[in-house]
Amino acid sequence: MPRILIVEDEEIIRSALKKLLQHAGYDVSDAGSVDDAERDYELSQFDLIISDLRLPGAPGTELINRAPNTPVLIMTSYASLRSAVDSMKLGAVEYIAKPFDHDEMLAAVATILTQKKQPKTGNDAGTTEAAPEPAQGDPSAVMYGECDAMQQVFHLIRKVAPTETTVLVNGESGTGKELAARALHLLSPRASRPLISVNCAAIPESLIESELFGHEKGAFTGAVSGRTGLIEAADGGSLFLDEIGELPPEAQARLLRVLQEGEIRKVGSTQSRQVDVRMIAATHRNLKAMTRTGEFREDLYYRLNVMQIRIPPLRDRKADILGLARRFLKRQSERLGNPNLHLSPEAMQALRSYRWPGNVRELENAIERASILCEGDVITPATLDLEFEGDDVNIPMGLVEGDNEQTKPQDSGNANDLSLEDYFQHFVLENQDRMSETELAQKLGISRKSLWERRQRLGIPRKKPG
Repeated sequence: MPRILIVEDEEIIRSALKKLLQHAGYDVSDAGSVDDAERDYELSQFDLIISDLRLPGAPGTELINRAPNTPVLIMTSYASLRSAVDSMKLGAVEYIAKPFDHDEMLAAVATILTQKKQPKTGNDAGTTEAAPEPAQGDPSAVMYGECDAMQQVFHLIRKVAPTETTVLVNGESGTGKELAARALHLLSPRASRPLISVNCAAIPESLIESELFGHEKGAFTGAVSGRTGLIEAADGGSLFLDEIGELPPEAQARLLRVLQEGEIRKVGSTQSRQVDVRMIAATHRNLKAMTRTGEFREDLYYRLNVMQIRIPPLRDRKADILGLARRFLKRQSERLGNPNLHLSPEAMQALRSYRWPGNVRELENAIERASILCEGDVITPATLDLEFEGDDVNIPMGLVEGDNEQTKPQDSGNANDLSLEDYFQHFVLENQDRMSETELAQKLGISRKSLWERRQRLGIPRKKPG
């Protein structure tokens, strides 16, 4: 069991974080200062140290020197770029701004402990070098996902890939359905054969049957020669039909024949031929509901829906957002010839807070855009250019500009159940006497409307003027 040391002078935060990590299966110890930690424990015996930056006596970064062989994660409500850069230059492996999301903290801990077990490659926090590439033969060689939902996806892919079972991949646009199909193919006995991918929504309805099944010469106007269809081209391999819900009725009937009998008939031909194709389909639509309206054949739906794999939207994968962003950033760094590109702490918080309606594809586009627009090496929220609306910001962007007693949350007697709502409530109650509503919203990184709505939900009245 990995051993973790928490060094934090605020009892409410230290207790809550200790409980969170213990529930995750870690052996956790704690201390209130650097000196207390060194006096009470042998620092080299821990697998990870999580420390506040500002502590009584020596700062948390001093632990980097006192435990040179132990990774140190720095956390602080002093959420500024300067403190993050300084911590990273001193050797911190990661930086997290308070208030942190529980999933974010657990993901950071898991990543650090995993990297600690791997041979070092010269990486340090703030660089864009990724961990060693996973071995082929595993979904993680194609897709990225550390959260529980994606681990379940990987488990299903490993189970079904070696079989000949037809698979229906469901998920919103941009979640990575084609990557799941690629993983299914690469882990199957057909990996050495072709994987033919077809976007059914991108082919005009008048041409879809010809594209899929092929046609004979003279089958229709313009058919000056015969043509092999994409299904036949996938013979012996796998066929991935993306957005299968867009297939017209005639093509659905022909596809059902392929699934039932393993045979195709070209447009304009009287002869059928056998094909050996493993079918993988994907859609963002509710095919079951479409069968009730007659938009999709019910018999085809049940033929396709032998095994269903659902790819979760990015908003449900908060623990994966920064890992994905770093991978995309590494790719852009290589393309642009700038290996020092990295995300500012504020940019990381913005990435975690945004709802990502376009999912992983939108995240990749945002990183590409920011990599091109950023001046220098640091990507900021401004270069990410994310359009937050209403309550899109679910995680505060950083509470305060300094770790002083006026702004740090005080113990409310609920030290064992600290949450983001607790942080919000503490901060508002402690600071509303000296801050306007606009200032409170700015410090929390949310809109005034969101601040008002959260006050209503939590029963926190506004301070009466005068």
